[in-house]
Amino acid sequence: MPPQDMTTAASPSGGAAPEHPGPDRLLDSLQHQVAVFARRAEQTRLGGVGQVRNSMDRAAYLLLNRLDKEGPMGVKALAAGMGIDSSTVTRQVAPLVDTGLVKRTSHPEDGRAVVLQLSPRGQARLEEVRASRRELMSQVTDGWTQEERDTFCALLTRFNGSLAARQAAYQPPQTD
Repeated sequence: MPPQDMTTAASPSGGAAPEHPGPDRLLDSLQHQVAVFARRAEQTRLGGVGQVRNSMDRAAYLLLNRLDKEGPMGVKALAAGMGIDSSTVTRQVAPLVDTGLVKRTSHPEDGRAVVLQLSPRGQARLEEVRASRRELMSQVTDGWTQEERDTFCALLTRFNGSLAARQAAYQPPQTD
């Protein structure tokens, strides 16, 4: 077990939190653990293991992953799907195009529109990073049961969905 400090004291494995804390104490513990998670995730960038570790930033990974899962799309669609501004996507995609991970092509129906597409090089790089991150997740959750992994993934997915819905509800619509 890791040494107890302010980053682990309120965790289930830290043992300091009461078994059934009141709602305020539970929410304090939850926000603290989310903050610790965010810091640790940024420190490691959940970058995986071996030579691939920390070799792709979060923005690039998320953009490449979305293009892989949803196929070629325009900047506006990519931005909307990620819940970020089109100018942010444009800025984040530029180095991916420069390094050959993403291709800009003309829209098949409207030649004036630009479509972003994962290149074969981008696909290979994404698979390399995914494999490394998968290994990291395996190592981090080593000793967890399959049910614990499933539950954690389901709850984290639900939590991220709730955050996205809240963000969407409080964001003005994009006008570009």
